[in-house]
Amino acid sequence: MSRVSILLLGLLLVGLSLFMTGELEAQTPTRPEVTSLRFEGNETFPDRMLRNAIITRESSCRSFILAPFCWGGAEFAEDRAFLTPRTFRDDYARVQLFYYVRGFRQAQVDTVMDRSAENQVSITYLIDEGRPIRITEMRITGFEGDARAGLADNLPIQEGEPLDLTRLDFARDTLTQRMRDRGYAHTDVLRNIDIDLVSYEAQVEFDVFSGPFSRFGEIQIEGNEKVSESVIRRMLPFQEGFQYSQAAIYEAQRNIYNLEIFRHASIQQDLDHQPDSLVPLRVQVNEGDAHRVRMGGGWNTAECFTAESRWSSRNFQGGARRLVLRGGLSNLGTPQLEDSICSGAGSEEFGDLNWVVSADFTQPFLMSPRNALSASIFAERQSLQDVFVRQALGLNLTLTRNIGRGNPLSLFYRPQLARLEAAEVFFCTSFLVCDPQEIDILQDFNLLAPVGVSFSRDRTNRGFSPTAGYTVLVDLEHASAVTGSEFDYERIVAETTRFLEITSDVVVAGRIRGGWLGAGRFRGLEGTDGGPTPRIAHPQKRFYAGGANSVRGYAQNQLGPEVLSVEVDELIFPREEGMDPVCGPEAVAELSCDAAGLDQDRFFVRPTGGGNLLEGNVELRFPVLQPHLRGGAFVDFGQVWDSSAGISLGELVMTPGLGLRYSTPIGPVRVDLAYRPRRSERVRVITSGLRAFDPDRDRAGDRIVGPDGETIDWVRLDELALLEPRYLLEDDPGFSWRRLQLHFSIGQAF
Repeated sequence: MSRVSILLLGLLLVGLSLFMTGELEAQTPTRPEVTSLRFEGNETFPDRMLRNAIITRESSCRSFILAPFCWGGAEFAEDRAFLTPRTFRDDYARVQLFYYVRGFRQAQVDTVMDRSAENQVSITYLIDEGRPIRITEMRITGFEGDARAGLADNLPIQEGEPLDLTRLDFARDTLTQRMRDRGYAHTDVLRNIDIDLVSYEAQVEFDVFSGPFSRFGEIQIEGNEKVSESVIRRMLPFQEGFQYSQAAIYEAQRNIYNLEIFRHASIQQDLDHQPDSLVPLRVQVNEGDAHRVRMGGGWNTAECFTAESRWSSRNFQGGARRLVLRGGLSNLGTPQLEDSICSGAGSEEFGDLNWVVSADFTQPFLMSPRNALSASIFAERQSLQDVFVRQALGLNLTLTRNIGRGNPLSLFYRPQLARLEAAEVFFCTSFLVCDPQEIDILQDFNLLAPVGVSFSRDRTNRGFSPTAGYTVLVDLEHASAVTGSEFDYERIVAETTRFLEITSDVVVAGRIRGGWLGAGRFRGLEGTDGGPTPRIAHPQKRFYAGGANSVRGYAQNQLGPEVLSVEVDELIFPREEGMDPVCGPEAVAELSCDAAGLDQDRFFVRPTGGGNLLEGNVELRFPVLQPHLRGGAFVDFGQVWDSSAGISLGELVMTPGLGLRYSTPIGPVRVDLAYRPRRSERVRVITSGLRAFDPDRDRAGDRIVGPDGETIDWVRLDELALLEPRYLLEDDPGFSWRRLQLHFSIGQAF
C-alpha cells in the first residue's frame, strides 16, 4: 500500500510539474519578481495584518511540504509573484489608510526597493507609527428607559483604546442590534467624533434614535404545499402581537431550516408599514422532496469496505416529522484482505461481517420549537477490534432542547439487550473473572440501560474544517437497577477543541479529551459463589485509544492496557526439533510459566481498555495545492489507565505524523501517517489452563496431543490461566518501519 501511494504521489508531482512549467513559461514575465516583502517599525500590528491589507505579494513555496522541491528550483512547487508598478503605488496608500483608520493619524510610511539581482526586487516598508489618538470619553445619548440597561456593556471598543474606525462601526452595529432585539425595530444609531489633534484625544458619542416600541404584526406563510401552515407557525418562537426581536427572526429561520424538508426559507419584514409600531412578516419557504433514497460505500483502514443505504421520509404522517430506515454493512472483504489493505479491521471473529439495521423517528416540535424528541430502534452486530464482538437489540430515546444557537442539551435513555462474543480474555484479565461458567453469564444476553445528559457548544465558523472558534462537549451517564440495567456504572466524558488561523489559510487546531468510568456491580453474578459481587464494567463502556480519530501512531484501540494471548501448545511443546519447550505443563498449571523464550510474533495482542482516559491532538493544517489538497502536521498524545492502577502523566505517549486531506462535498478524504515511540513494557500473558490427567474423571482422548503426535498426561481446561512473570513487550531500538501507522478515513480527525 505504501509503495503504491508513493508511486501515485510521484506521478502527480511530475504531471503537475509539467503543467505548471508550461504555464509559467507561457507567461514570460517582463516585470521583476518580488523575492522579499518586509515591514519595519510596525510595533502595534503584526506583519500578517499588513500583508493582508495590500495586494503585492512575494514569491514563496506553495507549501512547506514541497520545500525540498523549492530548494531544487522546481517551478511547480513555487508560487511566484511579480511587481506591478500601479499596484505598488496603490499599496503605499493602502498602508497609510490602514493606519489612519485604526487611529494612527500621524503615521508615516516609506518604501525601499532593492534591485541588487537581475529582474528581481525586494521591498521593505519603513513605518513610523507615531502617537495614536485615544478615546478619552464614549457616551450614548438620545435614548432613556429600561431598555438602556446593559446597552453599553462589553462593546467592541472601550475608552482608553485607539480611535479605530472599524471597531467603532462594529460598536455602532452592536448597539443597533441590541436595541432591535429589545423591541425597537426602527432603531438608527449615529456616530459623532470630536478629535483634539493637540492632545491626541477623542470623544465619541453614539446618538440612538430608537423610534417607537414595536410588536410583530400579521404573519403570512407562502410557498408551503405538503407541510401545513400550522407546522411552520409553531416553529416560530413568537406570535402576532409579541415584542419585536431581530434575534427571534433569525432563530425562526434556523428552526424552519432544521425541519430539513425545506430547500429555502426566508423571513421578510415590512418596516415601512403604518402604524410603524407593528412589523408584519412574510415567511417564504420552498419545499424539497418529501422522500429520499441514498446509497453509498467506502473504504477505511478501521472497517475495510463499507456499504450503507437509507430511505427517509421528511414529512412522515405530516407535521414535518422524520422517519429514516437505514441498513449498513462493514468489514466487507476483511477475511480476504486482512493481511494487506484491511489489516486494521481485525482478524478471525473480529474481522467477520458487521451489520446494522435501524429505524429513526424525530418529532421536531414538542411543546416548543426548541424541543425535539427522537426515538430509534436498532439491531446490530458490531466488533471492537481484538476486544469483543457484540450483538444487540436496542432503543434510543432522546429529548433535546436547544438552549441557544449551537447549544443543544439532551436527556437520553438507551436500553439495549446485548450479547458478547470473544470477550473471555477481557473479563479474565480486567476483572479476574476466569471461571468459564461466570464468563458465560457475562457474555450471555444482558440488559445495559443507561440514562444520561449531554451538552455541547459549537462556536466554530464552519461545519467542515473550521478555521476559528471552539467546541465543548460534556456527556454524563448512569446505569443501575433503577434504570433497569444489569450493569451498574457512572461515566463522564469531556472534550474541547480550539481552532486558530495564524496566517492566511494556515490553521492550528487542538483537542483534548478526558474520561472517567466508575464500575459497579453486575447483578447477574450475585450469589453464584456466596462471595461479594465483583465490580464489573461492560466492555462497551470502557475507554480505548488509538485510531484515525485518536492517537494516530497506534492502530484502532491499541493504546492502553493490553494482554498477550497465546495457545498453550506454543508454551509446552518445542517449536522445532531439538529445541526445549518454553516451559513445562506443570508451570502452566501453577501459573508460573515464564513465556520470555517465545518470540513476540507468536502472541496475539488483546487490548482491555481502562477506566481513565486522557488524549489530545495538536495539528497544523496548511494548503498544499489549492483549492482542494491540504496537508497536516500533527502531534497526538494520550494514554488509557486501568481504574485500579491510577493515573500517571509520565506514561503519556506522543506520536508525530503528517497527512493529506482532499476536499469533497461530503468532507475531506484524509490520509495520515504517524510514528509511535519505542515500546518497552511488561504485559500479562493469558493462555488455557491445564491440570494433570486423572483416569478416574477423564477419558483417554482428553489428553493433550502435541504437533508430533506425542500424547502427554495433561488435560486442557476451559478456564483461562493468567501467567506470571509478565512478558517484556519491547520494540527494537532506533528507527523502525514497523512503528509507522497508516490511517485512511473521511473527515477531519476532530
